[in-house]
Amino acid sequence: MTAITSLTLCQADYTKPQHMRALLDLLDGYARDPMGGAEPLSDFAKTNLPQALAARPNLFSVLAFDAAAGGLPVGLVNCVEGFSTFACQPLVNVHDVVVAASHRGQGVAQQMLGLVEQLARARGACKLTLEVLEGNTPAQKLYRRLGFDNYQLDPAMGQAQFMQKWL
Repeated sequence: MTAITSLTLCQADYTKPQHMRALLDLLDGYARDPMGGAEPLSDFAKTNLPQALAARPNLFSVLAFDAAAGGLPVGLVNCVEGFSTFACQPLVNVHDVVVAASHRGQGVAQQMLGLVEQLARARGACKLTLEVLEGNTPAQKLYRRLGFDNYQLDPAMGQAQFMQKWL
């Protein structure tokens, strides 16, 4: 992997139009990808997401722009602060990791996750968590290389499974 050196990383400012355009474009691209469900973001989400994000202090996002490509937005990580009752400390869930197809395999996600870790540490978080699809082996390899592992408390009880129920 050759890491791209022309990246500019920042924590997204949800009140900044340039950041919200980048976030919405990248998130919509991810939603349209098979790894994101292969459906575009709804008009409701596109219209309301900027205000909804700005209203929630437990959320933060990291953006990556390629300076060599005229400041093109090429990466996004959305994070949600939660709380570990066992550790009595915050935790940060990495909810979305998006890298533009043109920039995959160039270290964009690794650099963004490095900034996420810094921001999580600054919040006093005890750990980072994330979900990844079984079929997304490139992402799994990256996450393992960065120190992530499957969650378990007692090996005899097995690994945790991520589940959902739509309301």
